Amino acid sequence: MGSDRHYPEEAPVHRVCIDGFWIDRTPVTNADFRTFVRATGYVTMAERRPDPKDYPGALPHMLKPGSLVFKPPRGAVELHDWSAWWRFRFGVHWRRPYGPGSSIAGLDDHPVVHVAYADADAYAAWAGKVLPTEAEWEYAARGGLDGAEFAWGDKLTPGGRHMANTWQGAFPHENLALDGYERTSPVTAFPPNGYGLHDMIGNVWEWTTDWYAPRHEGDAPKACCIPMNPRGGCVEGSYDPGQPEINIPRKVIKGGSHLCSPNYCQRYRPAARHAEAVDTSTSHLGFRCVVRSGHRTRSASAGGLR
Repeated sequence: MGSDRHYPEEAPVHRVCIDGFWIDRTPVTNADFRTFVRATGYVTMAERRPDPKDYPGALPHMLKPGSLVFKPPRGAVELHDWSAWWRFRFGVHWRRPYGPGSSIAGLDDHPVVHVAYADADAYAAWAGKVLPTEAEWEYAARGGLDGAEFAWGDKLTPGGRHMANTWQGAFPHENLALDGYERTSPVTAFPPNGYGLHDMIGNVWEWTTDWYAPRHEGDAPKACCIPMNPRGGCVEGSYDPGQPEINIPRKVIKGGSHLCSPNYCQRYRPAARHAEAVDTSTSHLGFRCVVRSGHRTRSASAGGLR
């Protein structure tokens, strides 16, 4: 796992062991999530009014249901300020991914977005599955290519072919969409990796169950000490040190998204990782599920293995 050649949170490269598992071939789609909501009446976090006690100091008029939506600026901006392209919009949720008036009509085969960690976890439990650990997710994303840069090899666009839905152009204002998509894409629009899995890279970030830590643990000194089925850091260590007044723990998300570009966030790689607060939902964050030994799943039409 990991990489010593990119962002510091990916280091160090280290060995882990994991038991066998099955993983969804694609991210959970809008159609899948709709089936779940119709069966259970579930209401996502983006559709619920935030609890004021969770957000001390928040302005009362901001405590309304909503989610984060990407909005490109008109021109080049400083890349250290993400507020230049992200907007919290009221009324945004998985059915209205870009605000009131938008819809998911015609997007049944696109990944569901605006799902917080609890939403993804609830879907997984309903389907008789679980969310993957970071180790499981990264192993699956590599598709059998140990140490390769991407899920398909060491070149981003082999032979000029786009292998994933990522950003082409100068992020965040210039989206050339050379891969054919400005936003999300159908979950099978790009080739699968060596394990037959689609969208392990790009399209949408995906939740894992691991609490975020700023670095991996170092490699085990002996083969007998290699961690078995690691579960990441601890909840206390996952809080954002930049927001000490808000104690919202963070999970590891993997895979990058359609907003990852060469000039910003080169995280469209199996080793890449990022922190996301468990209460956060965005227009570029989704999930997929796994099944471990002994778990039972629902039928394929109700969220089973795809």
